[in-house]
Amino acid sequence: MTMAEAGATGAPTAQGEVADVVDGVRAQRPRAIARLVTWLENDDPRGAAALARLPAPARGGTVVGITGYPGAGKSTLIDQLITAYRRGGKTVAVLAVDTSSPVTGGAILGDRIRMQAHAADPGVFIRSMGTRGCHGGLAAATRDAAVVLRAAGFQIVLVETIGVGQDELEIAKVAPVVVAVVAPGLGDEVQAMKAGLFEVAHIVVVNKADREGADAALRDLREWCPEVIRTAALKGEGIPELIAAIDRHGAGRSA
Repeated sequence: MTMAEAGATGAPTAQGEVADVVDGVRAQRPRAIARLVTWLENDDPRGAAALARLPAPARGGTVVGITGYPGAGKSTLIDQLITAYRRGGKTVAVLAVDTSSPVTGGAILGDRIRMQAHAADPGVFIRSMGTRGCHGGLAAATRDAAVVLRAAGFQIVLVETIGVGQDELEIAKVAPVVVAVVAPGLGDEVQAMKAGLFEVAHIVVVNKADREGADAALRDLREWCPEVIRTAALKGEGIPELIAAIDRHGAGRSA
């Protein structure tokens, strides 16, 4: 069947599907956004076609990378950032990069496990992405997915890396602002990060700072990093200071 015949019989054409998805992304409809991200993950030609038709993102928003070792509390910190940004009236999208299922290639940790309190908020979009064999802490389609979310009008896009350690440098190519999260008790990991991740991080967060060893970690890190923030994400402590630091580093770096 030709495309003309398909259109005549009422079956959707590829061009029609692309147009519908682009319209849906512009309207910030979650299903359209999710469909386009799936096309991009699957290297579907419709993904590239839709990406080329998206509007430029509005000024005043940014993409923020959240990276660091497992156990530092990245997801909890992101949950608190979402809450704070929404209280301030900003829309927020999250791309959470996770280990891929060896069977389906999808993310093993899915949206439903994360940040359930925000699931019904129309001003929040959360998507997990499987790495599918990619290295550097991101999935192959993460950069394009972030472009989609900014084009959809989300003012803040938070990209959480998989958390494999100091070699997660790809996030610097996606996010104009990079936040590295550490926690007391991760001494060896922190030392390793100094040789890699800290070189691209704009802000370092010592999370779980109500634990023993936090003061020593802060003193040590401030010798390496110009911007070190103390947080206890479970209690919501330090979140306003972190947002202020993100705003400072994001000024003039809109993505």
